Amino acid sequence: MMIPKRILICPQEFKGSLTAREVSDAIAEGVNSVIPTADLIIQPLADGGPGTVDIVGESAAGRFITRTVMGPFGESVEARYAIIKNNTGSSAVIEQASVTALAGVPSEELNPTKATSYGVGQIILDAVEQGVDEIILGVGGTCTNDGGAGAAQALGLGLLDPAGVELPNHPLHLVRLEKIIPSPNKKLNQIQLRIAVDVLNLLLGPTGATSIFGPQKGMRDWQAPALEEALAIFANQINIDLNIDIAERDGTGAGGGLPCGLIAAIPETTIESGASLVSDAVQLEAQMLGVDLVITGEGSLDSQTSYGKAVSHVLTLAKEAKIPCVAIAGQVNEIPAFLQDAQALVSRTASDAEIADAMMHASDRVAIAAKTLIKRYCEL
Repeated sequence: MMIPKRILICPQEFKGSLTAREVSDAIAEGVNSVIPTADLIIQPLADGGPGTVDIVGESAAGRFITRTVMGPFGESVEARYAIIKNNTGSSAVIEQASVTALAGVPSEELNPTKATSYGVGQIILDAVEQGVDEIILGVGGTCTNDGGAGAAQALGLGLLDPAGVELPNHPLHLVRLEKIIPSPNKKLNQIQLRIAVDVLNLLLGPTGATSIFGPQKGMRDWQAPALEEALAIFANQINIDLNIDIAERDGTGAGGGLPCGLIAAIPETTIESGASLVSDAVQLEAQMLGVDLVITGEGSLDSQTSYGKAVSHVLTLAKEAKIPCVAIAGQVNEIPAFLQDAQALVSRTASDAEIADAMMHASDRVAIAAKTLIKRYCEL
């Protein structure tokens, strides 16, 4: 096979071991060891989770803004977002995790019955005041499970109890929700909110936010029914007062249900593939022009890879552009059908028994995998 002269390297993070930038650099090291003359284009990717703001902001020469907002348990946190240019004006790129990061809370302090997304709404409101016409919000990696009620309240949505008093911004108080008053902030009607998700879970039920993601946020078994009831009441009241059927929308269970409150507060809101949104923002398709090979990757190839992940989206773009695409993964639990159909090459960097050691030496392992993969591809 002809040796590629121009190669686009565009993986997402290997969660728990390497950032997308570190993965990219390791792949580049491996490729350079085989084809030292190759012209390498490095474009780290994200799926809307941690790293999205840095990747998009830096790639698009954006302006970074840091604000002090309310953290998940009422404390003050510093959250950073980016403003980039778009075709009609400017976009703000925000991460839910910058405000309510699961990784930032000690396990003994996790409690989704008390955690609020209020600070996420504050960041969105700040971006609106900056004059942007679009917001790209990455969800996930959060310790909250409030259905976005806190964020909606920060944006001005009124959540009233039977006495007409505003509810405190903790999810269990939603069981007393009697009426929802739309936000008086007219600027919210002029904003396009694009929510980037990497899961399609509904808000409620056995595959919903509480059932699937609650345990990793410190939820005890006995807390689950109360949280589920609170979110069900919230969704039902949104339907009654705002005529929006939240409960049946795919992706509303992402980020502790954050999309629900935001859909209620901002009329022009969509839920989209995280990798697709990030790729659009960094103009990945344009970067593929004149490329001979694309190398992507993620920490684990499995059944979740098919939606919202970099590998899936990159391969789709490469197929459309008729460019060969290969992938590297930290572990391969399942090779998705779309990879098999495309006859993509996947190099396993570690067996299940080697995972712990592989994560400790992830950069070296990825470089070795890239070297092996590029030799296989070039039949060297």
